Amino acid sequence: MHIDFAPPSNGTYNNAGSSRQLANYLEHEDLERIEKGIYTEGFFNLTEDNIYKSKVIKDIDSNIGQLLKTDAKFYAIHISPSEKELQAMGSTEQEQAEAMKRYIREVFIPEYANNFNKELSATDIKFYGKIHFDRSRSDNELNMHCHLIVSRKDQSNKKKLSPLSNHKNTKKGMVTGGFNRVNLFQQAEQEFDRLFGYKRKLAESFEYYNTIKKGSISDQLKMQEQQIACTEQHPSNHVNVGTMIQLDIPTLQQQNNKHLYINVLDLDLSSASGLFTPDVNKEEKQTSVKRNKKKSKRGFKR
Repeated sequence: MHIDFAPPSNGTYNNAGSSRQLANYLEHEDLERIEKGIYTEGFFNLTEDNIYKSKVIKDIDSNIGQLLKTDAKFYAIHISPSEKELQAMGSTEQEQAEAMKRYIREVFIPEYANNFNKELSATDIKFYGKIHFDRSRSDNELNMHCHLIVSRKDQSNKKKLSPLSNHKNTKKGMVTGGFNRVNLFQQAEQEFDRLFGYKRKLAESFEYYNTIKKGSISDQLKMQEQQIACTEQHPSNHVNVGTMIQLDIPTLQQQNNKHLYINVLDLDLSSASGLFTPDVNKEEKQTSVKRNKKKSKRGFKR
């Protein structure tokens, strides 16, 4: 399962203004499928299906109380199952789409809310989802994935919620709560497996990819040893060579404190959850600087 938070841009993912541009983009696939007489899915939220785009835009754009002009007003999240995961979700596009909506409602949004550490539940999160069935740059037979537009503010329009925050369950300071992305990815993966009875191999797990990408040399070696042991114990479940990390142990020992070189053969990072998520929350810093400037000019008045 690949989960990522789209970085803000000046184009489709410009989240400092209206959500109209992103909502328009999310409908582009529908026109092509309707012309071909193929099944389509409308926008959905926690309780409703087939929601009009105009309602999505109005609801997201009006939920921006106390946000500065340059603040993010919403976030775009991509959730993309692998082909094997999609097979576990259903045998037809419609079955897979229904399973995806169930996963978003019962697993992802509740876990998203919980990871802010502000005693929030799924009903506190204002979001809209849109399912796509194709990827122009993919050669896979199955490509169903989901786009989410999630409001920066909660349903009450009072609490600011940023999944790009680097704070994690902080108790004091300007930002309290924070967001734990690693925990979100782990919980979302584990609950997916539980919900659909999916038997995940080690090489498909977030833990495996995250360790290979960010772990220490010793942790990488331990993970590689676990993968080899799993392959030897279950040869019938051998994964594609592309998922194996080729580590030249003697070379690693010779490198000592020098840069570690790992030869990755066709590593499919699309199976890992959120490894490309931005790590810097510029919004919090920008907001703090702007408020300090205002105080210096106008005293304590805001």
